[in-house]
Amino acid sequence: MASRAAGTYPPVPEPLAHPVVDTHTHLDICTGVRLPLGAGEPEPEVRPDEDEEFPSLDFFFDTAQSAGVQRIVQIGCDLPAARWTTELVTQQSQQGRQWMLGGVALHPNEAPRLAERGMLDDALTEIESLVASTDRMRVVGETGLDYFRTGEDGVAEQQRAFRAHIEMAKRTGKALQIHDREAHADVLRILREEGAPEVTIFHCYSGDEAMARECADAGYYMSFAGNLTFKNADELRRAAAAAPLDRLLTETDAPFLTPHPHRGKPGGPYLAAVTARKLAEVRGMSEEDLCAAVWKNAETALGSWD
Repeated sequence: MASRAAGTYPPVPEPLAHPVVDTHTHLDICTGVRLPLGAGEPEPEVRPDEDEEFPSLDFFFDTAQSAGVQRIVQIGCDLPAARWTTELVTQQSQQGRQWMLGGVALHPNEAPRLAERGMLDDALTEIESLVASTDRMRVVGETGLDYFRTGEDGVAEQQRAFRAHIEMAKRTGKALQIHDREAHADVLRILREEGAPEVTIFHCYSGDEAMARECADAGYYMSFAGNLTFKNADELRRAAAAAPLDRLLTETDAPFLTPHPHRGKPGGPYLAAVTARKLAEVRGMSEEDLCAAVWKNAETALGSWD
């Protein structure tokens, strides 16, 4: 494998005029303690990667702070990553580092795999136990539907798991964070049928302008990632311009979706600064005003970090 040492990452951007929050990142993958979802058989494992060099947690903490990304939501989206996330968030809080919150769920692509092995219900029970284990866990996510990687034979189990996560978020009083890939109509339909939690966030929002207006009418948050900067993302930028300011969030989905002009390289939470600047440009706002708004939105949606 090619090295992912710190020198291979995009440069740290200039600090933002006002701090922002990366509301969705995968430090387990960034630091190499876990394979990307689906890369392992039969299930991804949390383990040090002996074949590839990865930066440390401190690299990602320090670069984020330098860029003005002062708060992070770490997401674990399979059982090993969910356990690791819960431990990390708890440890950081105990050490007085209050700028990290967490979220856990079963990624929609995990649901059919677990169901096939008769493990889905037990896995959902464990996820609920983890998300309820500490106040630092504020998110049930990422859950939802992904029709890009899962065929028709997996749709029913994806939808069953999504409904279970919706109910879990309502029972535990946590925010719901949604993965929606090529499944817009069904995601919105199931949210209507089940009744969405009070705080519902479309992670890495991928819909069009019309969907943004529908989400706004329902009170959902829309979180934008580095793909907002991609050259072919005109429809996404129109959606970002149409969404109400008080429904906007920023994220990275690191190490994925690294913003232009560094697309294809591994990313980190610090690159939320690049997306925030692009979001300000798209909306015709000053950087400071846009960042202040999304900072406030993150605290409204997820509660105080302190």
